[in-house]
Amino acid sequence: MIAALKDRAVLLEVFALVNLAFLAVDIYVAHLVNEFANPLEWLPVVFSSIAPLALLPGLLRYRGFREGVGRIGGLVVGFASIGVGILGMVLHLNSHFFAAQTLQNLVYAAPFVAPLAYAGVGFLILLNRMVDVDKQEWGRWVLFFAMGGFCSNFGLSLLDHAQNGFFYKPEWIPVVASAAGIGFLVTAVAVEADDKLIKAGMLMMGVEILVGLLGAVLHVWADLTADVGLYDAFVYGAPAFAPMLFPDLALLAVIGLWHDLGFLERS
Repeated sequence: MIAALKDRAVLLEVFALVNLAFLAVDIYVAHLVNEFANPLEWLPVVFSSIAPLALLPGLLRYRGFREGVGRIGGLVVGFASIGVGILGMVLHLNSHFFAAQTLQNLVYAAPFVAPLAYAGVGFLILLNRMVDVDKQEWGRWVLFFAMGGFCSNFGLSLLDHAQNGFFYKPEWIPVVASAAGIGFLVTAVAVEADDKLIKAGMLMMGVEILVGLLGAVLHVWADLTADVGLYDAFVYGAPAFAPMLFPDLALLAVIGLWHDLGFLERS
């Protein structure tokens, strides 16, 4: 059973590595909007291009990320990722909102919660090195960070779709889905896990995945049918990658729920 639990830690490490690498593409496309007007906007792109390489030694040794080079590399990447996320949040807020704290500036400024994705991934990397996976709190921490991700997703969905006043009714779906995800994960973190709660959580995360896939289809369709060139549509139009945050966070929550299931089976 301990070996099976350790496989959850490997899966979490893969999750963190893939997310860091993909953020390089996502941030690059997002910063094309202003053509990297601030040189610091290259920082997350460069960081996400290099940081995953520091995580590879631990994964290549299979579970070697808790010792030696794998542990040290992960600690450096984890703390650096948190720093990049906090710096990005401050810079995003400073773009408009710090100049005048108005609802309009909050809605139309650079999304201030988006850079916190780096902080979340950084904390997951540190978790895998500081908390033993054979302890129940490991899974609770995973669920906690998944809940934090859904909180950010709620803010992003609300602010992004507020830019056009929720002109299309389906734009409320991700707001409601994020709120539902938050509500469930708060419960999952706060109470003792049981078989029914875990099954309900798996079902809900399946719904969150479907919401994300539907959103991705709608965003891409909106870009493909826009009355502008494809480049302008995908850079300035509906963000094609944004809805995939739902499946991403749902998979993270599933790792935590799967970990709880392992403890139930062991008891």
